Amino acid sequence: MKYLGVDYGSKRVGLAVSDFSESFAMPLKVISDFASLEDLLDEVERICKDEDIDEIVVGESKDFSQKDNKIMKEIKLFAKKLKEKLKISIHMHPEFLTSQEAKRLQGKNEMHDASAAALILKSYLETNKHDAKRKKRK
Repeated sequence: MKYLGVDYGSKRVGLAVSDFSESFAMPLKVISDFASLEDLLDEVERICKDEDIDEIVVGESKDFSQKDNKIMKEIKLFAKKLKEKLKISIHMHPEFLTSQEAKRLQGKNEMHDASAAALILKSYLETNKHDAKRKKRK
């Protein structure tokens, strides 16, 4: 299965992809020139087709006390509209401090948001593998 990771921001949206074995998450692209939510959804749909994406992981933005940050309303709307448009599974996964970690690892550059998306996706893949192993043991 191949996943698309999304680090949603109101001005820039970072994207990352997994490999089919679900072992790696690689930064793919930053979308920064969308005029509307529909434009953004169309671009993500095109990328999903080009990359043969099966499922999408969208980062959840929460604060230190695990409460939604201001942008979560936009993220939830984006995820809802994306699910309606693409008719594929959308998973929400915590993105706590991924932007800061991406900046620390590679510095601030044009692919910074895509690197944050890769960190979100990698965390999701590792969490799911761990959960699957735990279920097998039971």
